[in-house]
Amino acid sequence: MNNQAEMTTQTLFEELIEARRSNRVFDTEHQMPEHIVATALASALKSPNSSNMQMWEFVRVKSDDKRKAMVPICLGQSAASTASEFVVVVARPDYWKTRSEFNYEKLKNEYGESSDKFAKVKSYYKDLMPKVYRNDALGILGGLKRLMATVVGLFRPMVRELGKQDIMATIHGSNSLASMTFMYAMTAQGYDTCPLGGFDSVRLKKLLNLPSSTEITMVIACGKGTPSGIWGERHRVPYEEVVRTV
Repeated sequence: MNNQAEMTTQTLFEELIEARRSNRVFDTEHQMPEHIVATALASALKSPNSSNMQMWEFVRVKSDDKRKAMVPICLGQSAASTASEFVVVVARPDYWKTRSEFNYEKLKNEYGESSDKFAKVKSYYKDLMPKVYRNDALGILGGLKRLMATVVGLFRPMVRELGKQDIMATIHGSNSLASMTFMYAMTAQGYDTCPLGGFDSVRLKKLLNLPSSTEITMVIACGKGTPSGIWGERHRVPYEEVVRTV
């Protein structure tokens, strides 16, 4: 890539970052085309995620009755009451077996069963992933894994975050990366989003018929933003206060 192309790419990226704002009031008269959210979600699925396990689910809330039900669940926020559609980002720890098998089969076909690379893949997805992601309802197994990691960590570097909630935090991290990609992809198409952290998770899981083992990473309200939906300038803590070089 030459310097001119690099400058153009960087400029476009910076423009996209500047353009993306959390818009809290959407145009209720605007009909957002079906493909807008679908295209943005297709981009989100390409996001980096832990061990490529992709333990996420994106629930599109489009029907009138479900969208109306979302408003009180999201505490009556203006972004919720005016959104054309919602995307609910869900952490699915119950997907670990199918996702591990998915990766195993894909890489087996890509590398071939006799290759050295595939031997590592087999060990990773057939041995390590079950040890990392398998947990019981009470989290006892996770506690034992954390204890084991503490002991092993006395002698060599070791991943310590192996408890049930540690694993959930890892999934939420991957979901957050995908959520950001989704919101940028919406901005690139001329539409707006507002990530909502304030919602009743119990009622929302019931509305969407989600298993008890799941957790909701965030709710993203989508639509055509209005000028009144931007609440002032963007304020950020100075670079020097949040970046440390060692």
